Amino acid sequence: MLNVFFTIDVEVWCNGWHNIDEKFADAFARCIHGETPQGSFGLPYQLKVMNDHGLTSVCFVEPLFSARFGQEPLDEIVGLVNAAQHETQLHLHTEWVDEARTPLMEGVTGKRQHLRYFSVAEQTSLISMGRQMLARCGAADVNAFRAGSFGFNRDTLDALAANLIPYDSSYNATLFGLDSGVKLGEAAWSPFECQGVFEYPMTVFDDGTSKLRHVQLTACSFSEMEGLLWRALEAGYTSFVILSHSFELLNSGKDRPDAVAVSRFRKLCAFLDKNRDSFQVRGFRGLVPEVSAAPALLCSPVWQTGKRLLEQVYRRTYR
Repeated sequence: MLNVFFTIDVEVWCNGWHNIDEKFADAFARCIHGETPQGSFGLPYQLKVMNDHGLTSVCFVEPLFSARFGQEPLDEIVGLVNAAQHETQLHLHTEWVDEARTPLMEGVTGKRQHLRYFSVAEQTSLISMGRQMLARCGAADVNAFRAGSFGFNRDTLDALAANLIPYDSSYNATLFGLDSGVKLGEAAWSPFECQGVFEYPMTVFDDGTSKLRHVQLTACSFSEMEGLLWRALEAGYTSFVILSHSFELLNSGKDRPDAVAVSRFRKLCAFLDKNRDSFQVRGFRGLVPEVSAAPALLCSPVWQTGKRLLEQVYRRTYR
């Protein structure tokens, strides 16, 4: 049985940092609800489709935006996740720190894009604040974390341990993982323990061209994900971490659904439902960590990469 973590980073962006108060209502409608003239394809849609297939997601919810826009929109997000009986976990995008109406931290007057740009004491404080924000909305049992844009470092794990958060999913070997100070520059794609925290990295694979790629709805075709899941099971993987976002099923302009991404999502849910005897889609609550020798890196045949590239051309042309 392979544990599959379908993770959704739930976050709000206002298309830049100018006039964000005027832009927020529309940004929230698109980033969270996925509202388009063709219907809504955001977080509620994703949660419903997964529930229709008896699956659960891990929603890494970003709360720092509420320091600018108030608790009500954050209440709404957590309420959606709780009502669907999925997991709310903590996600931090530190670009919001300097946008707070009441300063969250002394001395921060400009953008620090990644959590790794803060000291361990500052990271500890920010994680504590984010956790408290979620708790006030009814998500009091947070036990997992993901840094925004995977921009973490070894200090992040110390900060999580100080906050008694036992699981992290910030390691991505295609982004900041190798220079995070974790695993001493060694690429990781299976669970490991560091600083008293259990790291559950993004699942990555060689796409047949010696290029490392992480598993994400908008970055992989359904046939690639299906093949990788079977290969991970056969190779003895204990976990498989998939990335999505609350706005993942929209096009880049967030004004219409991305038909290819919607199709991939629905096919993946149907596949995981049909094969639940092999794949357990779950969250971090009640998890018993399994740490063992890292299995071989997953590889996808180059013909599937070629097929995906053609699919991506279609997506860019018609979205």
